[in-house]
Amino acid sequence: MYKKLAALALLLISACSDGDNSALPSWVREAGSVVDSGTFGEATANNIGIHNGDKSYVLSLATRFAEEVPTMVNFDFDSAVLDENARTILRQQAVWIRQFPEVRFKVYGHTDAVGSNAYNKSLGLRRAKAVVSYLSSQGIGRERLEAVVSLGKTQPLVVTQNRERRNRRTVTEVTGFVSNHPNILDGRYGSVIYREYQSSAIPPSKITGLALGGGAAE
Repeated sequence: MYKKLAALALLLISACSDGDNSALPSWVREAGSVVDSGTFGEATANNIGIHNGDKSYVLSLATRFAEEVPTMVNFDFDSAVLDENARTILRQQAVWIRQFPEVRFKVYGHTDAVGSNAYNKSLGLRRAKAVVSYLSSQGIGRERLEAVVSLGKTQPLVVTQNRERRNRRTVTEVTGFVSNHPNILDGRYGSVIYREYQSSAIPPSKITGLALGGGAAE
């Protein structure tokens, strides 16, 4: 046993002396010698987002969008053409989106299971681009809309190998905030999300007047 440990120690020392420690396990290398592959930076960015409120406010805004506006439009078989029902839904989305110039959105394209993976991925992307193009025609800046992700037929709403209109869809989602917007630079996430609630509130002066008036009437 001791001979094996001694042999291992000699091997490790030899490797270090040659100046190449890439073959050594991480627990015997000197601190900082293991090069980060990029995940550390992602974790740091995520932590910053959590602490400054970015992540939680994106989730809150995404929830509001999904609750207040239809987020999905459907398509005919093998088509990326928007019908009148789809355009009606997208106009509703555009009205909502215009109220939040600080927010970015992504459109995901989907297909049903009929056809090859490669073709359906391309078709899903064409559908997403058609939605982005229409939203842009409604006054939404293209820099706030992304149609770069197509999920093809990999996430069906209805699991079937047949034609299924509900699977032929796009989904619009909140993905984040515009990084160079003044409100976001000031960290005013809360005021962005609750903007309509604040603007619809009764001013304190009116509340006081109503209270006094109510008291006099009684």
